[in-house]
Amino acid sequence: MKIVIQRVKQAQVSIENQVHNKISSGLLLLVGVGPDDGPDDLDYAVRKIVHMRIFSDAEGKMNLSVKDIEGEILSISQFTLHADTKKGNRPAFVKAAPPELASRLYDEFNQLLAQEVPTKTGVFGADMQVELINDGPVTIILDTKNR
Repeated sequence: MKIVIQRVKQAQVSIENQVHNKISSGLLLLVGVGPDDGPDDLDYAVRKIVHMRIFSDAEGKMNLSVKDIEGEILSISQFTLHADTKKGNRPAFVKAAPPELASRLYDEFNQLLAQEVPTKTGVFGADMQVELINDGPVTIILDTKNR
């Protein structure tokens, strides 16, 4: 899995010009599932994300997790994170998981997250518009194959 983690003051996802979900302080996740991803990747990603200390404490140091601040997560599926850009000018997406597998793992990932932190989602495969106010900005890339 490849996940872009953004610390946000707020974020929302809209579909067909209607707000589908929104969060206040927390994390916006852009989630790409690969063909070799499985339960170990889900567990690792959830553990890292909910405990990652990227929120400021009283002294201004990044010392708190999304769980510590009682924040929320907005999780958006994004297969384009697995784009292969080595040849030509049109990205290839052969390194992304097939839709059936990606959808199932994305759902399982969100269910695991929701056991730890309030989690909202976009709609797998939908044309979504994502808005955010990045806090910091703090943006981190997590690749579960690079442990």
